[in-house]
Amino acid sequence: MRDLLPEEALRLRLIEEKAREIARLYGYEEVITPLIEYYELLAAKIGEENRKRMYVFEDLGGRKVALRPEFTASIARLIATKMRMKPKPIRLFSTGSLYRYDEPQFGRYREFWQANFELFGSEMPEADAEIILLTDDLFSKIGLKNYCFKIGHVGILRGIFEEEGIGEEKQNGIMQLMDKKEWDEALRFIKQSATSQKCLDSIRGLIEISGRSTSVLDEIREVIEDYPRAINAVENLNEIISLLKAGGLNTDFTVEAGFARGLEYYTGLIFEVYVSEMDIALGGGGRYDKLVELFGGERIPGVGMAAGIDRISLALEKQGVELQYEKPERIIVIPIERSMLGEAFRVASALREGGFSAEIESMGRSIARALSDADRRGISFAVILGPKEMREGMVALRCMAKRKQVTVKMDELSDKIRELISED
Repeated sequence: MRDLLPEEALRLRLIEEKAREIARLYGYEEVITPLIEYYELLAAKIGEENRKRMYVFEDLGGRKVALRPEFTASIARLIATKMRMKPKPIRLFSTGSLYRYDEPQFGRYREFWQANFELFGSEMPEADAEIILLTDDLFSKIGLKNYCFKIGHVGILRGIFEEEGIGEEKQNGIMQLMDKKEWDEALRFIKQSATSQKCLDSIRGLIEISGRSTSVLDEIREVIEDYPRAINAVENLNEIISLLKAGGLNTDFTVEAGFARGLEYYTGLIFEVYVSEMDIALGGGGRYDKLVELFGGERIPGVGMAAGIDRISLALEKQGVELQYEKPERIIVIPIERSMLGEAFRVASALREGGFSAEIESMGRSIARALSDADRRGISFAVILGPKEMREGMVALRCMAKRKQVTVKMDELSDKIRELISED
């Protein structure tokens, strides 16, 4: 796990602020869930690979608990219990740290941050389209360039498996292998499940299908024409894509028929977001219509996405994109004599009330050294308190960038600083 230094922490918080802005624009309300949950809740439908990587322990009460590896299970629990009577749809936003025991490498950390958006209550394709358009807006507003979507539909694969009589547990095993692109292993697993040659040929065909136009859907239809449930999934995907185009999605997207994600709870649309500079997803999500029911609630369909804040930060670095934000003008107040420290604190307080970032010279340095240090740290202005000036109700105001110094009345200090800022 890492310590985030000021620059890294700032970038993380700025990305988080963009996510909050998007949440407000789309009507998503923030919820905060515990960092620790019961193991059984988190382990359900998260996938065998992820179960192995959870931080699991027994608390002092003898309960088996774990650090959350993702948000969706906790949010589904919330919907099943405390929010089950809330009018639908329910749009929820959450952000925070998550934990998985990955081997640390580029873009993979044992503690990482995500922004999470969930829409509950609608099984309509417009809900799926909203989540993708929201994701597009988020990545665009953050400033990422040339990102693209990979889109698929779990219902195509599950539709084939169900009609072939392959149970859910075996389906999940196959999907795990496909998620890791271990195609030969996945096909071997399917063959061991005593399925027909037609099934094997269909899955083999789907793995080969990928493209950027909706003609890809026609190719998929040809491969799965004998599987009605899979056909229904393709039609659902077609509706979603049509809505995305109508909604103004101009970002590149690729439809991959053999695309699967590691989490077992997906039931429909799935997607991930990539940039060419990195080979790991910056975010992703999909539809999960049975998860709330699993936690004891009624059947409430859901669709959501998670954006990896750490990975987005890395992608911005790779692309040379600087996050834009309003930097406060930093001011240092320097008393020439220690007897004037009380007045220095009063001046700093007045500046803060005026909206400036003000600090006191607290190292006991000489004026020359204090100014040199302020310059090195990027401070914009220095307010110097001298005995003679103070007796006259004045202070010396130094603009660090221009190396200019003026004498200003105490009660006009904030106005003079604003005047100098506006001149720049």
